[in-house]
This record gives sequence, C-alpha cells and structure tokens, in this order.
Amino acid sequence: MLLSSGSIAVNGDPVSREKEKNGALIDVGNGTLKPRVEKKKLVKNVISEELEVLWDDGYGTDSVKDYLDAAKEIIKPDGGPPRWFCPVDCGCPLKGSPTLLFLPGIDGLGLGLILHHKPLGKAFEVRCLHIPVYDRTPFEGLVKFVEETVRREHASSPEKPIYLVGDSFGGCLALAVAARNPTIDLILILSNPATSFGRSQLQPLFPILKAIPDELHGAVPYLLSYVMGDPIKMAMVNIENRLPPRIKLEQLSNNLPALLPRLSVMSDIIPKDTLLWKLKLLKSASAYANSRLHAVKAEVLVLASGKDNMLPSEDEAKRLNNSLQNCIVRNFKDNGHTLLLEEGISLLTIIKGTCKYRRSRKLDSVADFLPPSRQEFKYAFDQVVGLLRVASSSVMLSTLEDGKIVKGLAGVPNEGPVLLVGYHMLLGFELYSLVEEFLREKNIMVHGIAHPEIFLGRLENSSNEFGMTDWLKVMGAVPVAARNLFKLLSTKSHVLLYPGGAREALHYKGEEYKLFWPEQQEFVRMAARFGATIVPFGAVGEDDIADLVLDYKDLMSIPVINDYVRELARDTVNIRDETRGEVANQALFFPGLLPKVPGRFYYLFGKPIQTKGREVSLKDKENANELYLHIKSQVERCLDYLLKKREEDPYRNIIDRTAYRAVYGDEVPTFKLD
Repeated sequence: MLLSSGSIAVNGDPVSREKEKNGALIDVGNGTLKPRVEKKKLVKNVISEELEVLWDDGYGTDSVKDYLDAAKEIIKPDGGPPRWFCPVDCGCPLKGSPTLLFLPGIDGLGLGLILHHKPLGKAFEVRCLHIPVYDRTPFEGLVKFVEETVRREHASSPEKPIYLVGDSFGGCLALAVAARNPTIDLILILSNPATSFGRSQLQPLFPILKAIPDELHGAVPYLLSYVMGDPIKMAMVNIENRLPPRIKLEQLSNNLPALLPRLSVMSDIIPKDTLLWKLKLLKSASAYANSRLHAVKAEVLVLASGKDNMLPSEDEAKRLNNSLQNCIVRNFKDNGHTLLLEEGISLLTIIKGTCKYRRSRKLDSVADFLPPSRQEFKYAFDQVVGLLRVASSSVMLSTLEDGKIVKGLAGVPNEGPVLLVGYHMLLGFELYSLVEEFLREKNIMVHGIAHPEIFLGRLENSSNEFGMTDWLKVMGAVPVAARNLFKLLSTKSHVLLYPGGAREALHYKGEEYKLFWPEQQEFVRMAARFGATIVPFGAVGEDDIADLVLDYKDLMSIPVINDYVRELARDTVNIRDETRGEVANQALFFPGLLPKVPGRFYYLFGKPIQTKGREVSLKDKENANELYLHIKSQVERCLDYLLKKREEDPYRNIIDRTAYRAVYGDEVPTFKLD
C-alpha cells in the first residue's frame, strides 16, 4: 500500500519517519514495509489554506493500468486483517479538510479511487480500506471495523463531516455504518451500490461458478472484468477529448493493447475460493443494508451507471432515492459497473457540483467553495457548452478609465472586490462565455449570484444526469442572499449580479434588451461598505441564436402545460418581497425557442465606478438611488452601443466566421472600435 511520508498508522501502529526516511513505502501487510522508488516527490510538506484558480488536479494522469500494476503489489498473501492506507498520490490536503474513507467493491483492494487520488487529496484526508484476498472477515465484522474508525474520527473532529465513498459492495458497507450511527454527520457517496445484488443480471450464473473446475477458473476473472466495466472507456481515461478523432484513435489503439495483458492479475485478485466467499459476502451485505435503510439519516449521493451489466443500478438508484430520507441521484448513462475506473469526470467535480462538499456541519457556499481546476475548465467549456461557445464566437469589449473602448477585459480591474452589474439575456445565455473569458484572459473566478432553485434540485432534468445546473455550481455560482454577497465582497471577490434576475432571463416577446430592475438600491450600499468597484455591462446576441416563440403568457394559455407551470411556481422559493413590482418573484418556466442560424454574442463592460471612500455619502438613500440610476443608465448605454455596432460586424454570421477560420485560422475579427 502506498503511504505518505509522515507518521502513518498501519494496522493501528504508527510508522515512524525514521523508517520512512527513504521516501514512500509499500505496506505488504502486517506492518511490513518495503521502499518504493519514486521518480519525483509527490507529497508537499506545506499545507495550503486555499487552491489557486485553474489549479492542476491531476485527473487523467492515472488509469486502469496503474490500478492493475498497483494490485500486483498488494495482493501478496500476508495473513493480515483488513486495514486502512493513505495513498501517496493524494499528497497533503487543504487545511481543515474533512476525512474521506473509501470502501472498496468486490475486489477488496482499496485501489478503486486511483484515478481520483490526486484531486480528492487536495480536498480530503483520504484513507482507503484494504481487505486482503484471503481474508474471511464476515460482513458484520467489516461493519464494526469501519464503524470504529468513523467513531474515532468523529470524536477527534465532531464539527466536521465524514465522507464514506462506497463502491458496489462498499456501498452496502457505507449504508450499514450510517444506519448504526445516525447521530454522526456522515455524507455517503455510493457508486452502483450492491443493495440490488438479489436482482443482479448474473444471478443465474452464480451456481455454475461452484461447478467450474479449478483449471478453468482462470478465465472467470477475465470474463467478470468485461462484465463489470467497459474496456474502451477504461482505456480512454487519459486521452484528451479535444484531440482530433484520428489522434484519439491512435492513442486508444496504444492504450488497449497495454491494458489487456495486465488483466491476468484478475485471477490473483479473485481466486476461486475468494470469489465464492465474496458472493456470499455480497448476499449478506445486501440483505443487511436493505433491512436498515429506514435508519439512515445521512446525506446520500447515488451514482448510477446506465450500462451496468452486473447490477440494475439505474433502477436501484430510483429505489434508494425513494427509500432514503436525504438522497439525490446522478446517472451516467454511458458507463459500466466500474464507474470510478472509467473515462468521465472527476469524483471531486461530482461532489462539488452536487453541493456535497463542506468542511463543517452546515454548507457555506462561499467558504466551502473550491475553485475550478484546469481539467474542469477544459471539460466544461469544451464538452458541456462547447457547441454554444463555438456558435456564438463572443466578442469581449471593456472601457478604460479614460473612456476608451478596447477589445478584451483590460478595463475591468484585476483587484477585487468588483461587482459586475448587467443585463441578463434570455435563459442566461451570456453566462458561459463571460465566466470562461474571465478565467481564460485574467485567471479570475467570477461568482454568479444565482436563483436558489438551481441549488434545490427542482430544475434538474428527469434523467438526473450530471448537467448544466451542476456545472454552474462548479464554476462559482452561489445562491442569491445578502449574506453571500457580503461574504464575497468581504473576500475581495469578483461578483456577477443581475438586478433584473429571472424576470429578464425569462422575459416575454418583444422585451429583449429591456431592463427590469427593482426600485430599491439592493446592491449599492453593500458595494460601498466594502469599497467595491462597480462595473456596468451589457450583453447582446440572444436574438441571433433563437427566436422566442412561446413565452409565459403563451404557455399559460395551453391546457395541461399551464398546470405544470402553476405547480412549479407554487414550489418556487421567493427571493423578493411581492410588493416590489413586476420584477418580484418571477414564475419559473422554460420558454419555447426556435433555433436560428447562429449570429454572435457581444459584451461591453462600461467604465468602472468607484465606491471606495463613499460609504458615508451612500448611506443616504437619495445618493444611493442616484448612483443606482446612473449604473442602470450605463447598462442601457452599453446595450445600445452593442446593438448599433453589431450591424457593422462583417462576421456576425457563423457562415462568414467559418469561412474566415478556414482561410486564416486565426481569431475572427469584429467591427472597428470607436
């Protein structure tokens, strides 16, 4: 097992630094260690308090090949009991990070998170459970072993949550521990939990395994490896999605031959006697966990694969969602049973996107936020909104202190606190390019103040896939609340605020580029309190992407659909007092859109407005209102400028832009600046 260079407990006994002075060691059981040669030092001695924006999370640098290579080292018989180990690749976590305990699947190795060690190691104290190949500890014995660790962790840090990540069989183990410890703050992440083992597609084959001669058993683990996971997706792990298809195919053709020979180790991981024991263990684990679901009080996140050939995981996720008191589901339709070893997104990304990462008893959207990594940035803006980004080919303009308009974001201050105040396009189309450009050009995280419904799960699609609302949270969105704006400005952040909110983003026909701001100066005095710089901005282009054909009034005139809209409105969280006019408590709905041949998005950030030193004067309502109306007029001025100037853009149409790129391959120009 891979151990970090500090004093680590193996089987409950500390291993001194003296023994580890030669670097990372491998625990081969019963506290027996041997040195492991490392090409470079993987563990930093300095514990950081925060991560930089676009940090390197290391996801994609390890693959199933590393899993199988590491398995050879730890499957050697030693007669030892189950134990915990700390992967060296995890390094040192952020200060105050919670503990994450990984509970393995049927293999028992504890290496199932190997693709995720590096990103998880920044946010958690990671420990992995290893159950030796020939160990025969019954399920209740394993439950007690994990439970003892959980209780010790809780006693040492009662204010921190404890994470239990259970893979397949480990999911049953996690549920059992949670049911027995309802007063401990646990967060369960279950990947294709084996609570559905009794309904496994392979049940008819299990009796046959007992009758297979020993000399033929060597083929069984090979077959199981193909049933449990998708070799293609495993081999795709470290291949860049943005690569041309030919290059991706070449890399895949190299990875697959390197992976397949390593599968021979599977017969050593699961010899015949061990396989038969594990099947009995799965049966008892499933029965134990299912009989105690009612006692589980913990937060639960179920990750379910759509192509799981071993368990009916999607159906089981629905059942658990209905049976558990505090459960949400994320489906991954293209993955197999070994979800955590296949191509996809980092487990840390999933935890962040589902608002499950916290370092205390209550989630703090600001203090618990982890900035996006470079890998998350690439995935989000290439794979998730890549089509919109390419189609809209955004033009970013800003205004310098002397009033000159320039291309890029040079006019927006680098030092916070900065409050970006502007117009909300239809469905918030402008958000993605805006956040991306601040990250790409200025390496600045912009926190959007978002509607609370995004965080409550009611806007998720019926497929429960990890989708757009999850990525908004990964990319810095926080629920609209005065306390969150207070915290962001106090930490000198760049904050994105839309006074028109949902009323602008869900406007009616003929209302594009019209501001619907409340009468109250909701943000001016808060900005002045922290000396924030206010930057008004406008964004246009929604009418170049789609036509609005069905607005709220149209939908309410359609039978059945109007009932759905009313039901959604009844459950919607109110964020403004109803007496504040048209902008208050806009009903949420999805308008009917007709896509168009894409035009282009244009952004103009106006001249920065300083509030530093004006806190006293802006406490006066009249002064605050005067500044508020000035900011609103500047936003309207930005919109008018862009609507006029875009008519002069020779590359406003996507066909013209595509032709330009085909000839020159450079960034597509736009209209001439004044």
